[in-house]
Amino acid sequence: MIRAMHEWIIDSELTPYVLVDANHKDVVIPTEFVEDSKILLNVSPGATQNLNLGNEFILFSARFNGVSMEVSFPIDAVMAIYAKENGRGMMFKEDEATSHSNADGSGQSDSKHAHAGPIGVEPVDTETSSDDDPNDKGPSGSSPAKKPSLKIVK
Repeated sequence: MIRAMHEWIIDSELTPYVLVDANHKDVVIPTEFVEDSKILLNVSPGATQNLNLGNEFILFSARFNGVSMEVSFPIDAVMAIYAKENGRGMMFKEDEATSHSNADGSGQSDSKHAHAGPIGVEPVDTETSSDDDPNDKGPSGSSPAKKPSLKIVK
């Protein structure tokens, strides 16, 4: 399912992000970016090298603050995958903050939370080059996120 969502997001020309449970065993991630036992990673082709969305593990190389690192985590550690630009995606594990019961008591999450991006976690943009763009504010910069726009091609 993760592989299919990743391909759909890429085919839609959006940026795929995965939310990973940092406390899950066998997780190899940059721990300095963990917040509330979670890490949000950009897994777009431009941000990763040798991305392998396997049946058991997700593996890739990426640069964090200019330092190359091998990242790996079991698919069971993936809590969500979604598009950065519009928040559409899929949650696999419910977070206590976004878990709601339906009126029928089924315990399923409210549909308005099924496609929203995770709350309270700053995304970590991995990068494959060490170019420092002075105009790039990054995920914690003061510029507001750009909304998706329709481009008319004649």
